[in-house]
Parts: sequence; structure tokens; C-alpha cells
Amino acid sequence: MEFEKILILFIALAACCSIPVMGAATKYLGASPQMSAYLSGINEFSPGSDATITVIVQNSGVNSMVFLNATPLAPDDLPTTAKLVTIGLSSAGAPISIKTDPQAAGDIASQGSVTVRFTAKIFSNATIGEYQLPLTLKYKYLKVQDQETGDTLHFEYNDVTDTIPITIKIKPTVTIDVLEAVPENLNVGTEGYLDLTIKNIGSVDGKKATVKIIRNGNSPVIPTDSSVFVGDFPQNSTISCRYKVAVSSDAEEQTYPIDVAVVYVNPEGDSVTSAYDTVGVPVGGRIRFNVIPPAPALYPGETKVVVIEYQNTGTTTAHHAQARLNAVAPFTSADNSAYLGDIGPGGRATARYALTVDGDAPLKTYNLDTEVRYRDAFDNSQISNTFKADVQVVARPTSVSIMQSLPIVALVAIVLIGAGYYVLIMRKKK
Repeated sequence: MEFEKILILFIALAACCSIPVMGAATKYLGASPQMSAYLSGINEFSPGSDATITVIVQNSGVNSMVFLNATPLAPDDLPTTAKLVTIGLSSAGAPISIKTDPQAAGDIASQGSVTVRFTAKIFSNATIGEYQLPLTLKYKYLKVQDQETGDTLHFEYNDVTDTIPITIKIKPTVTIDVLEAVPENLNVGTEGYLDLTIKNIGSVDGKKATVKIIRNGNSPVIPTDSSVFVGDFPQNSTISCRYKVAVSSDAEEQTYPIDVAVVYVNPEGDSVTSAYDTVGVPVGGRIRFNVIPPAPALYPGETKVVVIEYQNTGTTTAHHAQARLNAVAPFTSADNSAYLGDIGPGGRATARYALTVDGDAPLKTYNLDTEVRYRDAFDNSQISNTFKADVQVVARPTSVSIMQSLPIVALVAIVLIGAGYYVLIMRKKK
């Protein structure tokens, strides 16, 4: 009896050993990713504004048929996983420029999601309303999995391109267009005025509006007075604003940008800032001077008042100008400054300096440094770049010229004639 029990147990164990070992793998059929997308955060944008469009892409796919222990090998992918997802946004004719290229989002598993952001620019002439932007999803997913042999799985993937509309709104706003920017006395290193003519080309009236100018990045044009209150700014109306601005001394003679915006109260009663409009501001060069020839001349050892004529070669008036001459060896001067007064563009003024030159000074033309200090249109003290004034040291003449000797010869002749006449009269008397 015991032998029979042992034999039955042995046969049962052998039967168990002959059954293939089944793994815990699961086989899925009839499933695929189900992709959707929606905006996150702001979906209303103003004409002319920079926009960041944030989109959440979600995979809601579920497995419709599951076989447990269907195969001894487990697949690496699930059919509901969207693999190698690429997400792109385009304008499709909407008044918006998408700056961001399609983005790689990797794999999105079932019930998973990713957030992508696209940088865009709303056109300044955008019409208010709703616009649908096509969001394009490109991905692949596991379609078929077959076990060809006991240790081999065969996978087949589907490539998918989905397009999902994303709706944005262009809201009514004040949109500005700077029609004209006219500088006045605006030169390198000085202050001046900037006159702007601005039109509201937007879709609403601006209440309690203030027009502001803002420095554009590192532009050398820097607002001194940055805000002008204009009150109501109706749609299609035009206003004029005047600002005081400064130009840094390291600028050049060219056009530089400045930003303009309007802060106003919209129809809902909210304080809103319009999109910036950037306008070019022409900047004149620094006021410059030069010296008009001829150069004054001195003899070695002479002290003399020399005359030097200055000309304003800039584009604006130099007020209360004063010139200074740097007298260096072999020259000396007890008074090296001269008042020139107001000198307009292209104008000239004369300076007089008392100069003494050494007796052993070499005969040549000397380049002396000179500069002009003046005041700009806002009474700010300015000083020109240093430039050169020529002064000559020439040889003293060794003989008197014929023209200079004529008066002397005539005087001697008169004296001799008078003496001869006197002698002749005295002889006749004797």
C-alpha cells in the first residue's frame, strides 16, 4: 500500500515537471493612446504683445482587452503608450507668429501628461476675436505583439499624426502706432527734447491714459521725463507728447530705439498697459569746433596778442562758449582764456590770447591744444573734445623792405634839399 502511494506521488511530480513554466506576463489587445490637449493659464492676448502659450497634452488611452498569463515573455511597451511624441503649434493664418519650433516630449504613458510652452508674437494689427491654432502631435504606439518562438517577441508599431485645435482669444485693447518722432537739440552727451505723434489704432477707447517712454535695452537715449498724462485717448485719435531725454556721452551720431507704451483704464475699469511700440530717435553728433586758418605768427622772443578764429561745426548752438588755449614750451601766456558767446551751427567767433615765445624757439609751426566749454539748451555745462590750433614762429626780417624804406628816403631827400637851398641863399647874400 505504501509503495502505491509513493508511486502515485512520483508520477504526479513528474507530470508537474513536464508542464512548461508560465510567467506572469500580460497580453493587451484592441488598445491605443487617446491624446487630447488644452490650454493652461492665459488664453487672452493683446494685439502687439509677446505671448507664452502653455499647452497640456494628455494621454487618456485605456486597454480594452487583457489576457493574463498569455505568454511567457513580457512586452517592453504597452499599446496605450504614445512613444517619441513631438508637439508643434502653428498659426494657420491667425494673426500670430509662433517663435518656438516643434518640441520633443518623449513617451507619454496612459493617464500621463506633459506641459509644453510656445513663445509667440501677436500682430499689432490683429482683429479681436477667437482663433484656432492647430496643435500637431506625432508619435507611434505598439499595434501588434506576437511571440514567434519561445523566446522571441515580434512588435509592430503604428505611426500617428494627430491635429488638435487650440483656441486663443485676441481681446480688445488700445494699440499705439508712433507716427513721428522729432528730436530737438538732441546730441551726443547732451539733453534735448523728443516730440512724439501717436495714434490709437486699437479697438477700444483708453480712459485716463498716460503715455510713457521707456529706455530700450542699453540704448544711449535715456528718458529724463518719462510720462505724459493725456486723459482720454479714443480709438483712431492722434495725440502729441513732448519729453525731455538725455543721450549718453559714448553714443555716436545715428538713430537709436526707444519704447513707447500707454497705460490706460479699459471699459471694464482695469488699469492696462498697451503693447510697446519701438521707434527710432535720430541723435546728432557731439558739438565740434575747429580753427579757421591762417595761423598767427610770432618772432622769436616776441610778446604778441594773437587772434584765433573758432567755428562751430555741429548741428546745434553752443551757448556762452569760452575757449582755452594750452600754451606749452616754447610759449607762455598770462591769459589763455577767451569768451566767445553764443555760436550757432556753422557760426564763427574770435579769441585773442597774449602769447610770449622764447627767443631761442625753433622756427616752425606748433600745434597747441585748445578746447571750448559751453552750455547746452538746458544750461548743462559741456566741454568739447580737445583739438589743435596752429601757431607759427617765423624769422624776424633782417632788412627793411623797399616799401617800408620809401618814407625814410623821402624824408632824407627833403632834409638834403632844404639844406642845399639854405646854403645857396647864404652864398648869394655874401
